[in-house]
Amino acid sequence: MQKKILLLNPNKWGRGITPIWIASHSSILKKNGFDVKLFDCTFYKDWSDFEIKINTENNQFQETDYLENITYNKSSVLIDLEKTVKEYKPDIIFWSALSSHIHGEGEYINIEYGHQLVSKLKEFNGIKVCGGIQVTANSEKTFNKLNNIDYLIGGESELVLNEITKSYPDIEKIKEINGVNFYEYKTKKFIKNKKQKIIDNLDIITPYDYSIFDKQVFLRPYNGKVIKAIDYEISRGCVYTCSYCVETIIQRYYDFKDYNKNGTLKNFKSYLRNKSAKKIFAEIKNLNKNLGIKLFRCQDTNFLTINRSMLNELAEYILSSNLDIKLYIETRAEGINETTIELLKKLKVDGIGMGLELSDQNFREKNLNRYVNQEKIETAFKLLKNANIKRTAYNIIGLPNQSEESIIETIKFNIKINPDVSSVAFYSKYDGTDLTKQAKENFEEFPTGMDAQIRSKIINHRISSDLLNFYKKNFNKLIKNNLLNIEMLKKSCNVS
Repeated sequence: MQKKILLLNPNKWGRGITPIWIASHSSILKKNGFDVKLFDCTFYKDWSDFEIKINTENNQFQETDYLENITYNKSSVLIDLEKTVKEYKPDIIFWSALSSHIHGEGEYINIEYGHQLVSKLKEFNGIKVCGGIQVTANSEKTFNKLNNIDYLIGGESELVLNEITKSYPDIEKIKEINGVNFYEYKTKKFIKNKKQKIIDNLDIITPYDYSIFDKQVFLRPYNGKVIKAIDYEISRGCVYTCSYCVETIIQRYYDFKDYNKNGTLKNFKSYLRNKSAKKIFAEIKNLNKNLGIKLFRCQDTNFLTINRSMLNELAEYILSSNLDIKLYIETRAEGINETTIELLKKLKVDGIGMGLELSDQNFREKNLNRYVNQEKIETAFKLLKNANIKRTAYNIIGLPNQSEESIIETIKFNIKINPDVSSVAFYSKYDGTDLTKQAKENFEEFPTGMDAQIRSKIINHRISSDLLNFYKKNFNKLIKNNLLNIEMLKKSCNVS
């Protein structure tokens, strides 16, 4: 009998996201003859936090008719999940995993949301498996917090889940698979198996399976319009070791622990991996033709550190194809110059997000292990503007020891570099990152519902919660108004 795997997407944002892990895991499982089904919580009214409404009201998004294009499910998400499990009868329920898609769209806490749902199931006789950032950081701590899970997978989990599925229902065989962690109830010990090898050839899990998503998941607001888009990855890994970033958790899992004084990873070449240009282009072409995808939201941690010869080859494929597509990427300011601008234009890059975090260069270097000077940031934003490539600046508020003056200076710097979009998120504590050690007093031990774009879980900070919420809500308004009447605005919001 064909084995069945139910993938659970506990996304609470209420707008279309195509988590890359779903597409990559579905692909490898289907290639090996398994039956795969997705239960997607995204558009359930009783589950959603409606992130798009929040970020439109605070001017991070332009107004669109996105919500008029979406049909929300008025049924109970839990009742429908129970019904799906009862009818589908999966052998395995899997949720939460790694990919390049790890930077601020709920990836860290989805393991908690999935656990919340799965723990309420009454009729399920298979095994519950999950991975992701928290498991990779500390699988035993994750189990102690979320113990209604049978097997946890640290690191990349596509090939490990495939081995688990092959082995099921032979539980003893599953317990021997590298990368698997579990609680052994007979001995009352938590078992951590030997780590699995990093996936050094991403072509073996390509192409990813985006057909598993519902059609309305592909709709996305972008610069005032609603277009068809997916989250996509060309590569995995990052050369940088910023102290607040979850990428460092994955680096350490695979024993990439040494870094240089400028915050770059030593021996990074075997950590940075990419698909081949031929595979990428074939995948993009297929998704454009068969699913009508126009925007490829590349989640690669730092696009311009991807192998340059491969990017040049991919650029030639795209340039000669006349495909009606555009790419949105993320990179760092020091990678932007006249040569890379030319490459980005060939790749049809329409928009770029860059982490500013905050304006204080000394704070970035000392506290965030992030080394990029102000002049390079200013130059990058000017070059991109001249090239007509849209620019988003990513900002963080509520960092450990950050002052209100620091937030105001960051707003001033955004005014100076004049990005097309200024995105601002609350600092969140990610266990396994270095900055978490400095933030112990600013968070509960196990904060729940921690989502940097939606709500702050910061406590005991030198800046009050009311004031942090004020700056999150009014960050773009203050940029637009050049910080005029800030005290009057505070007064009208009852903060000081």
